[in-house]
Amino acid sequence: MKKVLVLCSLALVSSVLAQVIDNTDTRVQTTLDPGLKRIGTINPKSIDEIGSSRWALGCETIDREYSDYDAFASYLPALGIKKIRLQGGWARCERDPGIYDFAWLDHIIDDARSRGLEIWLETSYGNPIYKGGGGRTLADGFPDQNPGLEAWDKWVELMAKRYKGKVRDWSVWNEPELRSANKPEKIVNFSIRTAEIIKHNIPDARIAGLSLCTFGGNRLPIVESFLKTLKEQNKTDLFTWIVYHHYAKNPDEKYEQVAPVKELIEKYAPNIKMWQGESGTQSEYCKAGALCKYPWTEITQAKWYTRRMLGDIGHGVVSSVFTAADLDYRTTSFHNGLVRYGLIKTSGAADGFKVLKVKTSYYAVQNVVSVFNDNLELIPDYACEVTCDKEVQVYGHRDIKSGKQVCVFWDKSDIPSDFHKTASATLKIKGGNFKDPVWVDTITGGVYEIPKEKMLVEHGFVIFKDIPVYDAATFIIDKELLTITPSKY
Repeated sequence: MKKVLVLCSLALVSSVLAQVIDNTDTRVQTTLDPGLKRIGTINPKSIDEIGSSRWALGCETIDREYSDYDAFASYLPALGIKKIRLQGGWARCERDPGIYDFAWLDHIIDDARSRGLEIWLETSYGNPIYKGGGGRTLADGFPDQNPGLEAWDKWVELMAKRYKGKVRDWSVWNEPELRSANKPEKIVNFSIRTAEIIKHNIPDARIAGLSLCTFGGNRLPIVESFLKTLKEQNKTDLFTWIVYHHYAKNPDEKYEQVAPVKELIEKYAPNIKMWQGESGTQSEYCKAGALCKYPWTEITQAKWYTRRMLGDIGHGVVSSVFTAADLDYRTTSFHNGLVRYGLIKTSGAADGFKVLKVKTSYYAVQNVVSVFNDNLELIPDYACEVTCDKEVQVYGHRDIKSGKQVCVFWDKSDIPSDFHKTASATLKIKGGNFKDPVWVDTITGGVYEIPKEKMLVEHGFVIFKDIPVYDAATFIIDKELLTITPSKY
């Protein structure tokens, strides 16, 4: 009897300590008052309920043990993002020359696939056990001389053979231009060399090239060198995407860097697509990491993610969220310390990366993915005229099956704030197709009724008058396109 009581007590403690995903209609509460009647809340959809090729989720740095996959794996399917980004970790797999231990990576890939997830696997970084083998962390050099370069080729081939049939999507090296010795020609040649090994073993592999820290600054010559060389060597089919990372305190800034890259792609390799492969911000003040030393909060992080995600797909770019869980960097001068990029708050390595809570941003991302999936298509050059005291960003999407539109908008004038003050906007949409429109907040998932007097149809336009707008992404959508939990109040 005593043993049973002890076990029951332990089970009770475990259940109390266990973190859970809140699926109630009050899972996120803010002071937002849009002046509209709330009629319900978006029902979040898991990866079993939706399919989408436009989102990816960062699960990086496990190769250097900055996070622990098993700590947060059970939270991934409910988020709704099907593809996760992993780094292969040569230096973790081959600690002694010629002796490989793939057990940790096998476990992650097999477990993720069992949960319905797809893998995007990066071959970087290098391995300092070999002369000329490169370094094992951010801003380290490529393998660039034998025996390191030969060992790299073997490593990539072993991975490709091992994960053929399990991993179709690949990338080469994270932010190679951060190493000054990695000149454009070197980046291009190393990328082609690695991609050819993957393609030789997995002919239908889809490979992402470059993974640059940004498209700004002096990066454009790297992109042109990459694309021009591919065309000259008749190797544009080696790569499906080119990848860039996108960090800015105001997530609506720096999109002007995307346009010239699109022009280069059209000029040299129109078959290649663009992928925003890493972008995120912290949920609190952190001393290190991109966008650090700023008073971020869970609310500003959530607002930031919704604007980044919908801004990316509004520009016709695949979008990645960085990252699933917080990271404890311990071996790099760039990001030394615990940084709170995660949708899930975790402890550091010393405390076993325990999950502490699900952040507001987790639910906000859930809301975005539940609606903006492959059921919708982007409307290029969306004809929507906005009248508002604020600078408003607007994008249009269309439900593929019904043709009904989704109008997305937010105040883009500044860095996301902790406040929820709304401004009034008038949206004049040419050829708008709406029947029973509602206003939706991505942060809370709240669905609000739009009074009939606020919608006018005339001369081929749909006009929405006195519509609330604030510094988080919101959208107008026909109610029938949503699955909601009706409001109890």
